[in-house]
Amino acid sequence: MCNFISKAIVMAGAAFASLTMAAGPGQSAGMSLGEFEYMNSCAACHGAKGQGDGPIAKFLETQTLPVLTTLQQNNGGVFPVQQIYQIIEGSEDVSVHGARDMPIWGQRYRARVNDSGEDFDFGPAETEAYVRTRILALIEYLSTMQEE
Repeated sequence: MCNFISKAIVMAGAAFASLTMAAGPGQSAGMSLGEFEYMNSCAACHGAKGQGDGPIAKFLETQTLPVLTTLQQNNGGVFPVQQIYQIIEGSEDVSVHGARDMPIWGQRYRARVNDSGEDFDFGPAETEAYVRTRILALIEYLSTMQEE
């Protein structure tokens, strides 16, 4: 495995560990990085079960949020990994659907690396590996939420 990918995975794991320890005992037991990302960053709008009914959803300009449990069903039975990646990362133009109330998480993850104050000696390649790790963990969790 490339050294920069190893460093990115270590940093993602360290960030997850520090955040879950701060959450308190028992709150993160058995929680994957993807589930943690979802509950920490997505559930406020999309809801804990991905139904678009989070407590912040009613304050957004977007009329309705997508139901995240039917992404695979709405794509002919195939989970749309690349499209979801691009939407989360921010490279997918979703303006045709109205305002983009959803944060561009790729930018936020990059900022976390730059603002962390940790001495991880990350260059551009390591930063991008960190961003990919966080987004792919989230996508993996979203795939487990899909209805049959």
